[in-house]
Amino acid sequence: MSNDRSALSAFLRDRRDRISPADAGLPEYPGARRVPGLRREELAALAGVSPDYYSKLEQGRQANVSNEVLRAIARALKLDAVESAHLLDLASPAGVVGDVSERPDPGLLQVMQALDHLPVLILGRSGTILASNALVRAVLSLSSTAGESLFHYLFRNPIARERIVNWSQFAAAAVASMRRDLARRPGDPALNAVIDELRSSEPEFERWWADHEVGEFERATKIIQHPAAGTLQFGVEFLASPSEPNQTLIVYTVEKDSSTAEILPILASWDPNSAITT
Repeated sequence: MSNDRSALSAFLRDRRDRISPADAGLPEYPGARRVPGLRREELAALAGVSPDYYSKLEQGRQANVSNEVLRAIARALKLDAVESAHLLDLASPAGVVGDVSERPDPGLLQVMQALDHLPVLILGRSGTILASNALVRAVLSLSSTAGESLFHYLFRNPIARERIVNWSQFAAAAVASMRRDLARRPGDPALNAVIDELRSSEPEFERWWADHEVGEFERATKIIQHPAAGTLQFGVEFLASPSEPNQTLIVYTVEKDSSTAEILPILASWDPNSAITT
């Protein structure tokens, strides 16, 4: 078990509150219920564990728990694949991550260079931008200096809200991905610092964080309202590095012969520092 079991406890309580007896396949009896979702003893019965065992687990007092039990609880709660993996990570031992500086993976840099006709960036731990090309900087108005946090840009930079038409969708997904990342690396000081800062300063971040949603980066459509180029539409792809699991190549794809594809070469010429920055 992780030394800090509060995240596991909060996640279990949140998901138990969300599932009704009918959703879990249990008969509903007349009369008011004192809990919004399942009772602890009901979930324990569905998972095949004793009520005392489950209560200790949810309260953070159960020292050891097997993956088999966790998977049974995940099935009882009807968690999806991402949520189930998140539950296992929350209950797993985790070491402290040192404050080690990152360098972009050379293989990802080579792919970025081959895709210089598209907006591309490399994201590292804690949302740190490790490298970016001219097009992504022109599209998003990112700094040309590597080391900026994409999460800081998304929540603290007013340009992000102005340019990303579907900002709320991406911001909420970013919070869900940060919660998922924190379960993998609960001892990461940089990640914890970013989360604490945004929770204390950004009400929308805190509201989404309190929802306990978890998610992975996945393909999405991003619509940009650029002050000079007008409306731009991209498909955003996330590619992981096999040698650097904490680094992600983010590629903004476009439809062939679309208005967005036609304007991209012009946008690239507007960046005085057109090279990839790392």
